Amino acid sequence: MSVMDAIDSVRIKGFRSLADVEIRGLPDLAVMIGANGSGKSNIIRFFEMMSWMLRAGQLNEFVQRQGGADDQLFGGRGKTPVMEAEVSMRTEAGRNDYRFALAHAHPDRFIFTDEAFRFRRVVWDKRAKWQHLDSGHTEANIVAAGQSPDFDGVNLTAARGIANLLRGCSAYQFHDTSDNSKFKERWDAGDNAYLRSHGGNLGAMLLRLEREEAKRFDLLRRQIERVVPMFDRFELAESYGRVMLRWRAKGMDKTIGAHLTSDGSLRFFALATLLSLPSEMLPNVLLLDEPELGLHPSAVSLIGGMIRSLSVSKQVIVATQSPLLVDSFDVDQIIVLDLEKDGRTKARRLDPGEYERWLEEYSTGMLWQKNLFGGRP
Repeated sequence: MSVMDAIDSVRIKGFRSLADVEIRGLPDLAVMIGANGSGKSNIIRFFEMMSWMLRAGQLNEFVQRQGGADDQLFGGRGKTPVMEAEVSMRTEAGRNDYRFALAHAHPDRFIFTDEAFRFRRVVWDKRAKWQHLDSGHTEANIVAAGQSPDFDGVNLTAARGIANLLRGCSAYQFHDTSDNSKFKERWDAGDNAYLRSHGGNLGAMLLRLEREEAKRFDLLRRQIERVVPMFDRFELAESYGRVMLRWRAKGMDKTIGAHLTSDGSLRFFALATLLSLPSEMLPNVLLLDEPELGLHPSAVSLIGGMIRSLSVSKQVIVATQSPLLVDSFDVDQIIVLDLEKDGRTKARRLDPGEYERWLEEYSTGMLWQKNLFGGRP
C-alpha cells in the first residue's frame, strides 16, 4: 500500500452506539480517546466487520460471532432496522467511495438493501455516478464485481482497490494472556505471512524475521531490551514443523517459555514485533485497541514512537485511554468520542489552533487529563 492509499472519511449510521457518526479527513495516524463505553471499540469493530464482509462470504460469520444482527444495531432492530455506512478512500489516482445498507432479516441476520461504489478523480467531482451492485444479497458483491464479468460496465480497478483496502483492515488486541492464550501454544512454523490478531503465531513470525530480516530482528531485540532489561534474545527452534515462543534472560542458561513470561512482557513482545514488521507483512490499515494495557510507562512511550514511525507508510487507527500514549501524538491526530445521554456516540476532531497556547506548557495527554479536550467520564 502506498502512503496515499488510506481511508479518508467514514459515516456510520446504526452500528451499535454509532447511531450517526461521521469522521472526515481521517489522518494516516488517528488516535481515538474517550471515556469507558464512549464507542472507541465500536469504531474498531465496525472496520473489523467490513474486513470480514469483504473476505469472501464472511459477513454472516462475523455477525454470529458477535451475538447476531440485532446486537449490531443501535437500540436493536426495533429502533434501527437498517444500518448504513459510506467510506471514502484516497488513492494516488483519486477517490474511491463505497456505501452499503444492511437490513435486519430472519433469523437474526443481515441482507443488503443497497451496495454501490464510485471513483472520483477529484473530491469535488459531482458528475461521478454510483455503480449499483443490486440488493437482497447476504454477502458483499463488490469482491465479485472486481473479479467477474457478470457485473457489466463496472470500474474493475476501483472495485478491486476498495475490496483490497477494506478487507485489509486488521484489528489487534493482545489482551488474552491467560493459561489458554494462543501465545502459549506450539504453532505451525509456516503460518508466518502476517501476525494474527491474537498473536498466537508470534513465534513463527519471529522465526521468519530471524531468517530473512536479520537487521530488523536485531533492532527488535534492542527495542525489547530497553523495556525488559533482563531480556537477551529470543530462542526459536522449529521442531516437526512447529515452533514455540521462548526467550533467554541475561546470565541464564535455561530459556523461558511464554507460560513463564509476565502478561505485560508478552503483550509488549507482540506489539513491538507487529510494529517492526516489513511493509509486505502488514495489513493495509492497522487497528490497535488499547495497546497500552498492562504495559510499563516506558513501554507505552516506546510503542507510541513506533506507531508514529509506522504511520509514515501505513494507516494506523488507535483507541486508547492512556494519557501517556496520547502524549506521543499531535492534536490534529486526535479524535474525541463522547457518549450522549441517549446512548449515541459523538465524534469530533480537534482544532490545533485552539490549543496552541496550552501546548506551550502542557502535553496532549495532560490537556486530556485536565478535560480540555473532553472525552472524560
